[in-house]
Amino acid sequence: MDLDFTKLDGLVAAVIQDATSGRVLMVGFMNQEAFRKTVESGYATFYSRSRSKLWLKGESSGHRLVVKEISTDCDKDTVLLKVDALGPGVCHEGYQSCFFRRLENGEWKVTEERAYDPATVYGN
Repeated sequence: MDLDFTKLDGLVAAVIQDATSGRVLMVGFMNQEAFRKTVESGYATFYSRSRSKLWLKGESSGHRLVVKEISTDCDKDTVLLKVDALGPGVCHEGYQSCFFRRLENGEWKVTEERAYDPATVYGN
């Protein structure tokens, strides 16, 4: 499990992909401890750069990510997690994927309906 945590100040990028549909759901970051916890628990755990701490995806929403497969790139500085998402969406804004905007004619357009109401899940 020798990943290169040196390039991003102790982190690796983590691309999260739906194991069934292949859709990219989100991108997060992991330090060594988050990666170890992910492997040991089977649930995606990340390092929050804004809060400077570990967070288990779904710890407040219940929308956890069950890891089905882990791959790394040729440089071993990025991981790809294929997951089964528990819950209607991964995005904290209420969408199935964090990639719900598409650039169209020079403007970002929302391209799907919300999967859940974030105010109900997270409060205001």
